[in-house]
Amino acid sequence: MITPDPPDRQYSTRLRTALVLTGTGTAGAYHAGVLRALHEAGVRIDVVAGRGIGALGAMFAAVDGGQRLWSSDGLWKDRAIRAGYGWRPPLRIAGWALLAACALLAVPLALLALGVIVALVGVLLWLVSLTGASAAVTSAFARTLDALFAPTALPTVIPRLVVFCVVVAIAALAVSLAMALFRAPLRRRVRHGSFWRLVGAPLTTQTVIDCATAELWNLIRGAAPIAPPPRLELGKRYVELLAENVGQPGFRELVVLAHDLDARRDVVFALLGDSHRPRFFARAAREGARQAEALDLAGVAREHMFDALAASLTIPVATDPHLVRFAPEGPWRGETHRLCDRPGSLERLLEEVVGAGAEQVIVLSAAPPPARPHELSSGRADLRGRAGEQIGAFEAATVRDAMERWSGRFAGLFLVRPAHNPLGPLDFEGVFDERSDRPYFVGELVDRGYEDAYRQFIDPIVAGTSDRIERVQS
Repeated sequence: MITPDPPDRQYSTRLRTALVLTGTGTAGAYHAGVLRALHEAGVRIDVVAGRGIGALGAMFAAVDGGQRLWSSDGLWKDRAIRAGYGWRPPLRIAGWALLAACALLAVPLALLALGVIVALVGVLLWLVSLTGASAAVTSAFARTLDALFAPTALPTVIPRLVVFCVVVAIAALAVSLAMALFRAPLRRRVRHGSFWRLVGAPLTTQTVIDCATAELWNLIRGAAPIAPPPRLELGKRYVELLAENVGQPGFRELVVLAHDLDARRDVVFALLGDSHRPRFFARAAREGARQAEALDLAGVAREHMFDALAASLTIPVATDPHLVRFAPEGPWRGETHRLCDRPGSLERLLEEVVGAGAEQVIVLSAAPPPARPHELSSGRADLRGRAGEQIGAFEAATVRDAMERWSGRFAGLFLVRPAHNPLGPLDFEGVFDERSDRPYFVGELVDRGYEDAYRQFIDPIVAGTSDRIERVQS
């Protein structure tokens, strides 16, 4: 007698399957590795849904373009991605300029410390009866100091260089303010906080968006040497490609989730097949509160495809919200809203894939399981590291809560996650892993996702299901 698996461990190729990608920043590398394994194993996926960096993986997976994520020359193996979520250029320039000013001011102190060392060397030479050498060393250093501190040397040069560095820092911040004030046409008024308007959010999503745009255009254009179009046009081409081929092998329906700061509600961008699209958006029309939340990418919202991606990549507080101007004929009557990611929105995403008809769900998360005793590690002192630690901890707790609350509501609910992941969401340049005592880089996380997908899902569940079917048939 064959004992059936628990309900949440049963898998069927006949059920409508949703792949849900959740995470922030470097989690996209883990998603890419899992997508590669699922692609190789031929796992059937009908709907891909994502939030945060998962929206990026979902967009590529929806048009059978996952290879642009995991290949050796793809997005997550490219050196350019190491600058992901870097400091905003004006802040970076201002920071380096102020650091240079501090270094210049420290030059006299450094010379004073060097003078103490030269004096000690002179004393040691005198003690070993090298009186001539001692006198030569001290006199040479004294002549050097006289030359450096001449009226036309350091006393004049250092103040001028310090002032120049300070001016550069102020000019960089002023340019940042000017760009924020005159960023037409999507401009929003800001109350109070003039200083913070000058400084702005510390991090930028520009590098990640640029890399994603380049890889997506490489996928769409194929081998044709065509210059990339503006992002609005590229988004429309992507939607047209997906809408024309959805349901074909390799093409999947798409759901992307972001959060509207002004409306204080989530926004769902979806492109579904004809069999599920009417029910999904009719449900939105029946519920008045949802009418402004569900946007049909195959309809009037087709120009918001890249808005959905940019909003999903926006980290609250750390980056500026993405501004989206809605259509005049929509529920928001042409208003411009601020959109960003909501790290705790996995449960809402599961709710949406249910509305899209999913019967079994595969969840991908780069957040490791909750810690056990004796697994403490050193805290991060840098701003990016501390922010990443908090985001990672919140997302791990969200995954645990979502899996517990949705257990038993699907014919199958599966989770692929790493047992250990030293990379924080913002560690695009890599990090030193204390537990393995070695550096750990983003490219390695792609390989870890590939291995985990086989070990946790494909071999024990997909292959196990095939073996059971063969035994029953025989």
